[in-house]
Amino acid sequence: MGVVDDVIREKLHSHVVLIRQISEYIINSGGKRLRPALVILSAGAFGYTGKFHYNLAAVVEFIHTATLLHDDVVDESKMRRNKETANALFGNAASVLVGDFLYSRAFQMMVEVDSMRVMQVLADATNTIAEGEVLQLLNCRDPDVTEENYLRVIRFKTAKLFEAASRLGAILGKAAPGEERAMAIYGMHLGTAFQLIDDMLDYSSNSQDIGKNLGDDLAEGKPTLPLIHAMRVGTSEQAATIRKAIENGGKDGFEPVLNVIQNTTALDYAKECAKKEAAAAIAAISILPESENKQCLIQLADFSVTRNH
Repeated sequence: MGVVDDVIREKLHSHVVLIRQISEYIINSGGKRLRPALVILSAGAFGYTGKFHYNLAAVVEFIHTATLLHDDVVDESKMRRNKETANALFGNAASVLVGDFLYSRAFQMMVEVDSMRVMQVLADATNTIAEGEVLQLLNCRDPDVTEENYLRVIRFKTAKLFEAASRLGAILGKAAPGEERAMAIYGMHLGTAFQLIDDMLDYSSNSQDIGKNLGDDLAEGKPTLPLIHAMRVGTSEQAATIRKAIENGGKDGFEPVLNVIQNTTALDYAKECAKKEAAAAIAAISILPESENKQCLIQLADFSVTRNH
């Protein structure tokens, strides 16, 4: 991962000072680097000994960072990873344009690998993520979003890049088709588990741990799984409280909603769903030969549901 960070710093170079400032601010702001780690671990699991996995790990991180820049503008977020967001510091226009720079730099870098299969996976993933962003936008302020539609947004918006990262390492390691598919399934379930916990932590953690303001999702009118389940199992009064908060957005409804969440099985349900996704991820890679990389992938799936940040 140290080598990946070196590649990231090298490829962030631009003659435009503002691009360097914003890119470095985001990249160096303490992200978990899970997606690049998946590329490295997956490639190692199949015995890859070249250098392109470092390049593709950085590509995946650039794509992820570009989505964060655009996300924070769309959501009008002010804090991420316990720091001010780039849009809060530099403005919306600069954040959007630097996000575009990171996308285009990522595509420059993936061309260097000279693999149409790699290009296809990353191009498809980037397009699917964009679809997920629009789907989430359509779901905002809609209290009638179903669990199925909520999960569809997660699969598109978050899990797709986990899936692509896991698949890329397998492609570099010349995995058999079944093994490549297993890695993709692993990544998809891991990404889903990760997002389910993220959405749960918005109602069960604290701002310092999760690095953003509690209740941000509700303020944006996002109907996440804890809310969907609480409306399903709560009393009519409890459901009405949540519906009103989703429809109106803003911070005012957070405390009443938090009270409903904590007095139903909403958090337990979300946690159990995440555990099932993590278990499915681990099961998917059972066909892989034993290795230190495989054990790390299993540990990563466990971490995705036990973390508090």
